[in-house]
Amino acid sequence: MSPRPSYDLLPSDGAPIKAWTRGVPIEDQAASQLCNVAKLPFIHKWVAAMPDVHWGLGATIGSVIPTHKAIIPAAVGVDIGCGMMASRTTLNASDLPDNLRQMRHVIERAVPVGFNEFKQVPAPNEAMWKKLSTGLRRVMEKHPKIGPKRPERQLGTLGGGNHFLEICLDQEDRVWVMLHSGSRGIGNMIGRYFIALAKKDMKKHLANLPDKDLAYFTEGAEHFTDYCEAVDWAQRYALRNRELMMRYVLEALPRAKGLPPFQAAVEAVNCHHNYVQRERHYGEDVWVTRKGAVRAGLGQMGIIPGSMGTRSYLVRGLGNPESFESCSHGAGRAMSRTAARKRFSCADHEQATAGVECRKDKGVLDETPGAYKSIDAVMNAQRDLVEIVHTLKQVVCVKG
Repeated sequence: MSPRPSYDLLPSDGAPIKAWTRGVPIEDQAASQLCNVAKLPFIHKWVAAMPDVHWGLGATIGSVIPTHKAIIPAAVGVDIGCGMMASRTTLNASDLPDNLRQMRHVIERAVPVGFNEFKQVPAPNEAMWKKLSTGLRRVMEKHPKIGPKRPERQLGTLGGGNHFLEICLDQEDRVWVMLHSGSRGIGNMIGRYFIALAKKDMKKHLANLPDKDLAYFTEGAEHFTDYCEAVDWAQRYALRNRELMMRYVLEALPRAKGLPPFQAAVEAVNCHHNYVQRERHYGEDVWVTRKGAVRAGLGQMGIIPGSMGTRSYLVRGLGNPESFESCSHGAGRAMSRTAARKRFSCADHEQATAGVECRKDKGVLDETPGAYKSIDAVMNAQRDLVEIVHTLKQVVCVKG
């Protein structure tokens, strides 16, 4: 008798939907979106739903969508290349100063957050922008309406929403710096532009789609290659953005009083969780879109963060072919931002983030831990996708 598979098959009128969601609630709206994607004629084998799956634009966040000769821009999303980076230092918990608030303020001064950007372009940004700007110029020669707004000033900046910078302790009380961000304003512009362009190109066919936000480009179509070039550029920008942020945080930390000298990048991981790339699965070359999912190839390192009051995990992929070598990208939202603001108070948030130096005001209630699914349940549901290498618990959290 063969062992029971670790996923469940969700009802589908199209391709199968394999969901690693045992012990984790999945909303009806998200299940409906998965069904819509499964109906598309170019799905390769099946759609994989990760344990953090929840509603998104067109396609669910927390899904892996393998496709033959087609890409859905809304499935890639507008925060193209969004992902995580973590770097271990030589510091231990005993090295941290008593005043963690000062550490938070040092980080906030070093890295612009929210809608802020660098007023003057730092030298590392200039050097990085020289390497990146040529690719953007090629994209804009064909699509000048993208119209970037100072992307060189947003390199090395955090952005808003669920993006964050954290100081964490691992299971051995070693100090890590961890951060979450993507391709900032320029990635958002590229994403929105090509989502609208896909709808325009498919205007005659939108009525036949289960959701108009699933408009797609096919290989050989007018704008397919342009989109691939633009999204590849945005993914590289996001990767470099995280590298620069990490550099600025690590350079700033010595300004915190009482912190001894240290080295960083003893171990480092930098991975996307909103992206598309060409991969080979089940003997065929296909496009794999991970919308809120991390590549978890055999031995490949990834990061699965919890909410701002819970644990996060550095993991090693097990290369499970049935998930297309993927895992979740986090805990996943349990409710909308609006619902979280209505449900939780500042007192609730203070209690949920006890022991973490972070903002405790109403401006971050939509990011309070109760707005997210249980990271423990999420990790338990994907034991055959990844193995845990390090368990991190934040002591300082800077939210966008």
